[in-house]
Amino acid sequence: MRELLDKIEARQRLVRETAERLREQITELTGQLAAAERTLERLETTRETVLELATEDGTPPPEPLPPGHREILALFEQNGNGLRAREVCRTLGTGTEPRHTEGMRAKLKRLVNRGILTESEPGPFTLTPSAPTTPETDSN
Repeated sequence: MRELLDKIEARQRLVRETAERLREQITELTGQLAAAERTLERLETTRETVLELATEDGTPPPEPLPPGHREILALFEQNGNGLRAREVCRTLGTGTEPRHTEGMRAKLKRLVNRGILTESEPGPFTLTPSAPTTPETDSN
């Protein structure tokens, strides 16, 4: 009987230690979450201010990019070199079937039309060197 009680007490200590570690992790994560939320609020305020200033100067605000386009731009920023549509598909994990590649090529062409990417003939797409970074084109 004493052995069983000792095992139970040992198990209780282990569970208490685990619970305490989890409480510490929750406290740490809660702090990280609060910091991330404050950063998001500051970024949103900054974005609104930039758009407000742009409209005061008579500059039309840029059209926001869809999330999929932001992921593509982040890939180009990381790569630094030109990428073909198939390479973008492969890296983003969207598939390399012709229909996926053609869909990606269409997205890349839209970014070329907006002056964000350039396309070599025939060849890879690259970031336009003079593309200004705005809240809508910034991938961060």
